[in-house]
Amino acid sequence: MGYTLLIVESPTKAKTIGKYLGPEYVVKASVGHVRDLPPNEFGIEIEGDHFEPSYVPLKGKGKIITELKKAARKADQILLAPDPDREGEAIAWHIAHELGKAGPIHRVLFHEVTKPAILKALQHPLEIDVNKVNAQQSRRILDRMVGYKISPLLWKTVRRGLSAGRVQSVAVRLVCDREAEISAFVAVEYWSITTTLAGAVPPPFEARLHLVEGKKAEVNDQETADKIVADLHSSSCKVSKVEQKERKRRPTPPFITSKLQQEAARKLGFSAKKTMMVAQQLYEGIELGSSGPVGLITYMRTDSVRVADSAVAECRDKIVELFGKEYLPGKVQSYRNKNASQDAHEAIRPTSAGYVPKDIESYLAKDQFRLYSLIWKRFVASQMNPARYYQTTVSIMAGERYELRAVGRRQLFDGFLIVYEEGKDNNGDEKAAETELPVLSEGEILKLKDILPKQHFTQPPPRFTESTLVKELEEKGIGRPSTYASIMSTIQDRGYVELQEKRFYPTDLGGLVTELLKKSFPDILNVSFTAGMEADLDQVEAGGRDWQALLADFYRPFAAQLDTALVTMRDAKKATEEVTEEICEKCGANMVIKWGRNGRFLACPNYPECKNTKDLGGGGENGDLEVLADAGECPECGSPLQLRNGRYGRFISCSTYPECKYTSSVGTGVACPQEGCDGELVEKKSRKGKTFYACNRYPKCTYATWDKPYPLACPRCDFPFLVEKKRRGEGDKTLRCSQKGCNYETKVPGVAETK
Repeated sequence: MGYTLLIVESPTKAKTIGKYLGPEYVVKASVGHVRDLPPNEFGIEIEGDHFEPSYVPLKGKGKIITELKKAARKADQILLAPDPDREGEAIAWHIAHELGKAGPIHRVLFHEVTKPAILKALQHPLEIDVNKVNAQQSRRILDRMVGYKISPLLWKTVRRGLSAGRVQSVAVRLVCDREAEISAFVAVEYWSITTTLAGAVPPPFEARLHLVEGKKAEVNDQETADKIVADLHSSSCKVSKVEQKERKRRPTPPFITSKLQQEAARKLGFSAKKTMMVAQQLYEGIELGSSGPVGLITYMRTDSVRVADSAVAECRDKIVELFGKEYLPGKVQSYRNKNASQDAHEAIRPTSAGYVPKDIESYLAKDQFRLYSLIWKRFVASQMNPARYYQTTVSIMAGERYELRAVGRRQLFDGFLIVYEEGKDNNGDEKAAETELPVLSEGEILKLKDILPKQHFTQPPPRFTESTLVKELEEKGIGRPSTYASIMSTIQDRGYVELQEKRFYPTDLGGLVTELLKKSFPDILNVSFTAGMEADLDQVEAGGRDWQALLADFYRPFAAQLDTALVTMRDAKKATEEVTEEICEKCGANMVIKWGRNGRFLACPNYPECKNTKDLGGGGENGDLEVLADAGECPECGSPLQLRNGRYGRFISCSTYPECKYTSSVGTGVACPQEGCDGELVEKKSRKGKTFYACNRYPKCTYATWDKPYPLACPRCDFPFLVEKKRRGEGDKTLRCSQKGCNYETKVPGVAETK
């Protein structure tokens, strides 16, 4: 007697599902894709407006394909159950092709890996959705055309090994464009004027200058600020208006993929890649003691905020049980999708609200627990009552010309905030809005206790973090949530951007490649064009657009641009070999700028007779040439040491390399604080490119810190050094003590105080 062969993507998922089913089922894993376009050739035959991809088995998948075929020959029925999205549909289609006519083949969809969901899906087998497959094929062919045709141009004009990507190149452009905005930004001075006032009922409170002669206050220099301060000192302050309104703050919808990636970055410090990896583990199944393996969350690649009625009902019961009836709305909270077509899956939610995070914490790894808690809290909060508060706005006339304003609020009911509050990318100064004002009445005369004028300067737009870059991609319609994690990884792995202090900086290489592609392939680097392509792919999936016509519409202008670029694209290798005023100390020639694996560097033009090179920094304040400084004498040969940029960050090496191969890490001048250690903290880079500081006696001493140490002892607790910190939402860096319980903080020496 035969059996039903069920094929999923992941071995973990196969193991979890196998325990739910009886002996009449055999569950196997494809371990992702089994076929793809060939790695070393274009693999697409183009005849007129027709595109025929040539798929081949992936390297290393031969054994898996053989096992699947063997199991399929003995099966009465074959069910294909890769993930329920475009990529999963394509995997199912490729598996079916490899199996041939081994038996009846159907598709089943699991949106959560729980026993009831699995059994229900098995009762409703489907056909493979050819529209989804064609949408995935279209994306794959588009990406192959861009990557395979443009990358050789970059090898020719910049250096070998570079790549272009239909979506990744646009993401790099966003980072480069933001950097250009920052470079072009001119700060504008402005002043705030904050008064401290006291009424009949304590305590004193703050009010800011709001209007001058009925118009918005604009104080642009100290002279104007000083005049207003003098006027206020001689003015009588009287409450002119008190407004009190009850306001509500409603909960946010349950997570979709992009919002989960953003919030995990803000609150947990996870990269998009890590978020999706941990979410995959929670989705595929976790052993919960005697309960066995359980999929804890629904499918984590979704654009939909829809939630099943049964899940909402269970959640409402749990809210009453855990928090009380006052937290439960009279009606179910419902949310709308931005796009009605994006409703194939539910939102990301716990498969059961009954799996309260603290009750299952012992079964989860630390990161699994943190991410699951975030998902559970967001989902439960989404079905709770709004928070309610009184907002009070007080207008105060100071003389006849000036109106001051104070805003405060008093919370009446915490509502969903008892469970969860969404994080922010940039926390501004919201203290005034959070402060409760004293009781004030219209016509009341107030006593002026203090006036604080403060100078400010407008700030440039902030560099992207992973969270804000994902948000930008989502808002502009570039890529899809399922691709964001790979985009973040790819643009860093290719060396086009660097993540420093959790913010993206374009590299010289990223800027150069973006400049070349913008000129030669304006459509590929166009944000609107790329977003429009995503909308077209959605139409293919919905059956409203022919995928071959889509490819033809793209390829015709692309091929024309490609032909032109072969002739006109600037050769950066030659263009950047400009002569500089830096003199080669070995032969006396003027050194030239060249491009290498790690960006620009100085080289002697008499190579190979003279092999002298020097590293370059990012340029001076005016974009002038900046040669990285000498760093003393080599302890092995006595030659000058040089500070260099390498694949893994900055390091010190002998200037005579390769004759002398001495290298060392960049020191900080700060002694290791570990008791009994005589080491120094030095600059290091993690595998992901993040700078940290560790003892140079490693592995004997394992002390390390993410914060940059500063060689200044804490005057309050005598800890041997302070660390640099940056206030959230502000540009200024400060020095703080890292000792627990010591809150000492000071300005970085040499930074001027603002007034």
